[in-house]
Amino acid sequence: MLRRITKDIRAVKERDPAATSTVSVLLNYPGLHAIWWHRLDHWLWKHGRRGIARFMSQIVRFFTGIEIHPGAVVGDGFFIDHGMGVVIGETSVIGNDVTVYQGVTLGGTGKETGKRHPTLEDCVVVGVGSAVLGDITIGRGSRVGGGAVVVQDVPPNCTVVGIPGRIVVREGERVEAIDLHHEDLPDPIIEMFRCLQRRMDRLEQGCAKIGPTAEEPEDRIEPTVERCDI
Repeated sequence: MLRRITKDIRAVKERDPAATSTVSVLLNYPGLHAIWWHRLDHWLWKHGRRGIARFMSQIVRFFTGIEIHPGAVVGDGFFIDHGMGVVIGETSVIGNDVTVYQGVTLGGTGKETGKRHPTLEDCVVVGVGSAVLGDITIGRGSRVGGGAVVVQDVPPNCTVVGIPGRIVVREGERVEAIDLHHEDLPDPIIEMFRCLQRRMDRLEQGCAKIGPTAEEPEDRIEPTVERCDI
């Protein structure tokens, strides 16, 4: 247990430049507190104390903003940066030295039974606000960009971005024309407005080529409805 605690503290200090001392890590990192409480909750869950385990996980959620189901399996060196809004489902499996940022969801896609949450292999990084959904596997060393929604398996050593998530880097080689860090993804709403603007520009250019429309004839007769008194 002491070895795992030491490794958790070391993971924070290695991955967060703001972690200047061990005392600061112990006092100011709710992600670390949530992980330690989860290990106790998970032990209770495995030993049949499921009601109290769920209740304690909700208390931890209240104080840290991080919800980890007691049934989730979490490896060593797991680092939750900031952590507010992180949700980790019951059948999630997280390997060693995994990093997730605030707003990440490891969730399901419906009312399936059995294994219904994702598996993150060792050294995976999941960016801000991402969702990894369903019984899928994110391969060792892969990165999920901020805001991505991943619903399919990802091979090892890949970078995934977008909605739905698509692989843009595989084994260090680009497979698409973008290579973005999790904090630099395109805003889908802005992209939608840009697409609309381009369409409007094309329509205006087409109207300019056609010229002004002919005026309606002045003797156009409007349809009338006769009033009939009874």
